[in-house]
Amino acid sequence: MSGSSASPMMVQYLALKEQAEDCLLFYRMGDFFELFFDDARLAAQVLDIALTSRGEHMGLPIPMCGVPVHSAEGYLARLIKAGCRVAIAEQIETPEEAKRRGGSKALVARDIVRFVTAGTLTEEALLEPRRANVLAAVCEVRGQCGIAACDISTGRMELEECAPDRLSAALARLGASELVAPEQWDLAPAAAMPRPAREFGSDQGEARLKAVHGVATLDGFGMFSRAMLAAAGGLIAYLDHVGRGKLPLLLPPVARSGDAHLAMDEATRASLEILVTSQGSRKGSLVDALDRCVTGAGARLLAEDLSAPLTDLTLIEARLELVQWLHDDPLLRADLRTVLRALPDLGRALGRVVAGRGSPRDLGQLRDGLTEARRIHDFLLPRTDLPELLRTLLPSLAGHGALCDHFARALVPSPPTERGQGGYIAEDYDAALDELRRISGDARRAIAALETKYRDQTGIVALKIRHNGVLGYFIEVPAGRADALMAPDSGFTHRQTMAGAVRFNAVALHEEASRIAQAGGHALAAEEAHFEQLVAEAIAARHAIAATAQALARIDVAAGQAERAAESGWSRPAISAGLALEIEQGRHPVVEAALAAKGERFVANDCRLASHDRLWLVGGPNMGGKSTFLRQNALIVLLAQAGGFVPAARARIGLVDRLFSRVGASDNLARGRSTFMVEMVETAAILAQASERSFVILDEVGRGTSTYDGLALAWAVVEAVHGVNRSRCLFATHYHELARLADSCEALSLHHVRAREWKGELVLLHEVAEGPADRSYGLAVAKLAGVPAPVVARAKAVLDKLEKGRAETGGLAAGLGDLPLFAATAAAASEPEVDALRARLAEVDVDALSPRDALELVYALKHLAE
Repeated sequence: MSGSSASPMMVQYLALKEQAEDCLLFYRMGDFFELFFDDARLAAQVLDIALTSRGEHMGLPIPMCGVPVHSAEGYLARLIKAGCRVAIAEQIETPEEAKRRGGSKALVARDIVRFVTAGTLTEEALLEPRRANVLAAVCEVRGQCGIAACDISTGRMELEECAPDRLSAALARLGASELVAPEQWDLAPAAAMPRPAREFGSDQGEARLKAVHGVATLDGFGMFSRAMLAAAGGLIAYLDHVGRGKLPLLLPPVARSGDAHLAMDEATRASLEILVTSQGSRKGSLVDALDRCVTGAGARLLAEDLSAPLTDLTLIEARLELVQWLHDDPLLRADLRTVLRALPDLGRALGRVVAGRGSPRDLGQLRDGLTEARRIHDFLLPRTDLPELLRTLLPSLAGHGALCDHFARALVPSPPTERGQGGYIAEDYDAALDELRRISGDARRAIAALETKYRDQTGIVALKIRHNGVLGYFIEVPAGRADALMAPDSGFTHRQTMAGAVRFNAVALHEEASRIAQAGGHALAAEEAHFEQLVAEAIAARHAIAATAQALARIDVAAGQAERAAESGWSRPAISAGLALEIEQGRHPVVEAALAAKGERFVANDCRLASHDRLWLVGGPNMGGKSTFLRQNALIVLLAQAGGFVPAARARIGLVDRLFSRVGASDNLARGRSTFMVEMVETAAILAQASERSFVILDEVGRGTSTYDGLALAWAVVEAVHGVNRSRCLFATHYHELARLADSCEALSLHHVRAREWKGELVLLHEVAEGPADRSYGLAVAKLAGVPAPVVARAKAVLDKLEKGRAETGGLAAGLGDLPLFAATAAAASEPEVDALRARLAEVDVDALSPRDALELVYALKHLAE
């Protein structure tokens, strides 16, 4: 690679790198994937591996690093997690084939065989077992946005259509790992990867779907709009690109209807921390508190249920009936969960097999999973009290008898993950293969016998017959004993001299080695042929196998929901078509679990909204539980419509079409938005979209601006939600003035979270009671939080002045202009005289005191206390 002109290898590398575009290029060289130039610099930094150099290019050293092929998956996982994309360039011919093609100096041909990206992973080591890995494509056709989404690890594919203003909410629900969109599309999300616009044609999309599924019409799969088909075209084109012409498992597309699911925008999902917390962690989220599934597939389906709760009463009741059935029979539930726990991940094993990345172990997992599914079927079928949903799922658990029998005969009980060494096809399955193995085994025994014979013949006890990948089988003796074997008539042929040993060959050894190589090669070829046949059989049954995997996941979700309900005394919600929302003794599932872990009790609260009382104005101190109360009721609605039990003594819920949560906000500096701007954008979305069937929770609207502006905005928002949107709503506020709205809004009622002061300390009761809050307790909370006593005392003086002015003039902040900024007010005397002592102590830096200073301080404090 030195000199002014690039070497043939570097010419080949640069050509492949041009194809790889913005991906890191893993260039296969023997047992390593090598990276060069900027790829090497980036990879070395991300992977924390050594950056070296090799040769020169254009007069400069070539930066280089590499990773072993056998452990590449772990490195790939770290690169993908860091946001990189990787192109894999493999050798597509052997060195022998290269020599036959171009002579002894011919370069082995290489080509990019696959692109590895966040949304196109199928390897078990690269995927999170309990989280779906979604790839999505989005585009616009005639004013409507089409979305195509699939998890290629299981093949599930969904198509949907929405208005442009609903696009962000739909994408938030999907939580795609990777998103593609047409290049130069104005509405493309910032995170989307641009792809050629020509790939997003509806006609091409329809043609590609027909070709993938081998059908003349898509009518059997459902009705798909032009926008849906265009997005599907873009998705399949991208998969074809990253797979280099080989598509992964794609099941028939399912059309998703927008009104079939409870709608939640991105802000609501983030606020309720459904799948991840505000810090991006699964721990502490709703799904983490709820998940009792014993399979990865069940956990993924549960997350999907929580992301898209239902609005169809019949479907919700079907799920609830199955959860109830399993809840009421603990012994059956325990037996079922024991069997499910041992199941392999059928869907992902099938995905790897269809994508051409399957192993003998994956085939063994299909065999074992389908066999266990049949056991579950046979166990449940005789029951006469089966819920309707389970009755519809049972047929999917059977029907694989012939495939399971075949795989059971063909495969060893525990097939290996690699097929290069063979050994995964069972004995007695193929007589010819058994014979090849017998010949190979006999030859190996013959070699062991030869070793004994050569030791006796030469008298060299240390003589050994060894094997390596370069020389094959050879005889090795210590260097000091080699002279006897060097003689021309010894029957041994010299092959290699090492530092302390000499290696030889012999005719008999060569013959036995040839027998082993020939029989072993034929045996491997025979096993490979059987493997391909078994893969073809699995691919032919892919739709039925995927249905079995989906049915098992649904049963696992229901059993996990029942288990969670039994753990904490959750109840089955009653869902109706009305507008009521009645929750007795409701709790927040995440907060309750966190308190239980510390041995503390959660204070349950009721919430009853009806047409005549549909908006609750909730006051009370910070830290008193207002936000928790708001969130817990939203989560109970979500859990109920997802088809699970809820943390409440009783719940009756009128179907909710959209759920809105504006609880807290953080600065969105990346978009140049302040907290208040974020709050107003989210509030505007609620006022534009909420209906009387929606459920809205609003917390402290208006607090991010001046007191007058904030109060005015909060007042107007309450009036709009009450009179225009007419939604069921919980509205938490610190503005006591809003209590006056109860006089003009007939369906608004006042509530507060209770608190009491006891011996100068604030006691938060976390109970929601009727009526307005008597005071805000803001200064008491500040004191509780550790604000220095002089600051609290000063605030008390300011507050007294403000309240006096308000009492005199009726104005919210009248009298503020008369308040000197730095007045030493007599109001501070309302604090106990001991506050002077506290103030002096607050000023002391204890760690900086010398012994003399400490003594003087004690005298000073004694003087203050007198």
